[in-house]
Amino acid sequence: MNARGQFLDETKALACVHCGLCLSSCPTYLETGNENDSPRGRIYLMRAMQSGLLDVEATTVRHIDLCLGCRACETACPSGVQYGSLLEATRDHIEKHHGRGMFQWLLRRLVIEQVFPFPWRMYVALWPVRVIRFLRLGFLLPKFTREMMELLPQRMVKGKLPAERLAKREARGKVGFIEGCVMQVMFGDTNESSAELLNRDGWDVITPRGQGCCGALYAHSGQLAKARDCARRNIAVFENEPLDAIIINAAGCGSTLVEYGELLKDDPAWAERAAAFSAKVKDLVSWLEVSRLTACGSREKVTYHDACHLAHAQGITAEPRELVKAKSGGELVELAESDLCCGSAGSYNLTEPEMASRLQKRKVQNIIESGAEVIVTTNPGCLLQIQSGLRKAGAHHIRALHIADYLLKASTAED
Repeated sequence: MNARGQFLDETKALACVHCGLCLSSCPTYLETGNENDSPRGRIYLMRAMQSGLLDVEATTVRHIDLCLGCRACETACPSGVQYGSLLEATRDHIEKHHGRGMFQWLLRRLVIEQVFPFPWRMYVALWPVRVIRFLRLGFLLPKFTREMMELLPQRMVKGKLPAERLAKREARGKVGFIEGCVMQVMFGDTNESSAELLNRDGWDVITPRGQGCCGALYAHSGQLAKARDCARRNIAVFENEPLDAIIINAAGCGSTLVEYGELLKDDPAWAERAAAFSAKVKDLVSWLEVSRLTACGSREKVTYHDACHLAHAQGITAEPRELVKAKSGGELVELAESDLCCGSAGSYNLTEPEMASRLQKRKVQNIIESGAEVIVTTNPGCLLQIQSGLRKAGAHHIRALHIADYLLKASTAED
């Protein structure tokens, strides 16, 4: 379909000088060696679609779909190209002008967009999984369904934080907490760990009712109008609370929350409110103070995987390492290709399972070769992807933990 229109910010697109310094940081280019699967190649495609030189057709869309949106290219780029913004705008344009096959349409529109952002729907949808696992009937399922189930943790903990949890010592102030969609359905205990850490650090934790999906899944998949609706809802819920910060423990969500100002910049009624909200958003690892942690005394070797949307989208890499080192007594070993995407990338491991699997194997091999007994990360998608990969590799001796659970000296594996 030939669909022209100014969907790209041309100034942002022209910031790319096509130097190629991003190539070695792009997971899909490293795997395929295809220039069209590199950041600069994709920017060429984006601009060609905007100018009408390329139609919005299957071959072009395929290269855009294959992008993880990890934004490692932004970290590598000397020109400061805002690739994530260009990608989201392009995907929004594609979804308006490109018809997908029935399977992809059902997966994206009915499963990902109508289940994942709604915790109660996700909880209900996961009941058959629990029954199938209990009865050991997985062998009866189609291959794709089995692979989807393999991504889920062996132990799923649903949890809802109270509206207010008071500090364990004299309160230093109040922080809001965003529960997340996947987090509260599958990792409710990790939310508890996060709130407990904040309480021990001297913060009252406020978890407002009425908050909803951050909008990350919508934004990354080309549904920007829905992402903006999510932003408005969360801003309205949190802005009346006298908070020192708004804490998130999921890197993928955090990268969207800190960009609400950009997302709503063209909406006069919300632009200023969105900017004020985003200014308060802090990832858990950048809010906790290292000096308040005590070493757990364990001599286990631990390594750390950089969640893409913490390291690249938010530029946070040192803080989580400092926390892990403080807790482990200095036993942190660096992971080869730590900041290379694991293949999760939100819902990417569902929409692009083949490439996701290749990156999963690459990540797990690096973890095994590190000699670590514990792998720590900061995002639920990464945690699911890595746990699944370790099980497939038979590396049952390695535990994968969210950093909040690790910092509270979690002693049992999720696998």
